[in-house]
Amino acid sequence: MTVKEYSDKIITNVKKVIKGKDSEISVVAAALLTGGNILLEDVPGTGKTVLAKSLAKTLGCGFKRVQMTPDLLPSDITGIHFFNMKDQEFVLRKGPVFTNLLLADEINRATPRTQSALLECMEEKQTTIDGEELKMPVPFMVIATQNPVETAGTFPLPEAQLDRFMIKMKLGYPEREQEASILDGIGYAHPVDSLEAAVDGDTLPEMQKLTADIPVNETVRDYMLDIGEGVRSHPSVALGLSTRGMLALKRMSQGIAAVTGSAFVTPDHVQEAAGFVIPHRIICRGVKADDLVNDVISRITVPTEDVKG
Repeated sequence: MTVKEYSDKIITNVKKVIKGKDSEISVVAAALLTGGNILLEDVPGTGKTVLAKSLAKTLGCGFKRVQMTPDLLPSDITGIHFFNMKDQEFVLRKGPVFTNLLLADEINRATPRTQSALLECMEEKQTTIDGEELKMPVPFMVIATQNPVETAGTFPLPEAQLDRFMIKMKLGYPEREQEASILDGIGYAHPVDSLEAAVDGDTLPEMQKLTADIPVNETVRDYMLDIGEGVRSHPSVALGLSTRGMLALKRMSQGIAAVTGSAFVTPDHVQEAAGFVIPHRIICRGVKADDLVNDVISRITVPTEDVKG
């Protein structure tokens, strides 16, 4: 099975539940193929949690959900050693992070201390409990949600944590026709409950490797560097794009190429990836991050020579 066929099965299956969001589902599939974490920011009731559940069921992999609240402790996520009175020894009780797909629901409601418990997991695919390093299952990724409207009792994610999300995206409201389809399709049981696996989640690491091998021509690489430098040098930028962000731009461009069936990365893939990869990683003064990124891209000459790998 090719990466394109694999991603097509994922997208088709998720679309059975998430209506009218074909392009957003394709972006999520691309991020999945990069092994990156996803931050979904939108108002309540737009399908963020349902999307995460649908993705887990489609892959047929392990899924855990953590409702992030101010009283949640880091050990509630990673796990803890407790003393077993019967055996007279300490035993590790693993937390929900030991799964394939972890949904951190309303992540900005947790305290910074608890948010930081995910840093090592998201970046290094491992966690440290009482000095012992423990690896996450393979594959592993975090899908986090946050509500941009309610700010009372929330703790904004620091830049270091935002930088660990491959993409940040919104789902938005569906069109009238799609919303009518949703209303007609919801009965006693939710469609996600009957969703079945469409692919073998165990083969995802192989697909991710194939995605990472998609060629990036030197010309396209330089185009990425031009975008990164353009963002960093923009007069309205207080915090520019990190090197981790540049790597994410390359990986997400490869993911989009994989989903579209392209044998190599093109400038179009880079431009699409930039809108999801860069804005949440930078701090701007007096201008929206999305508008700034679009402005930078519009000022850079797009390569027209051969960009095949």
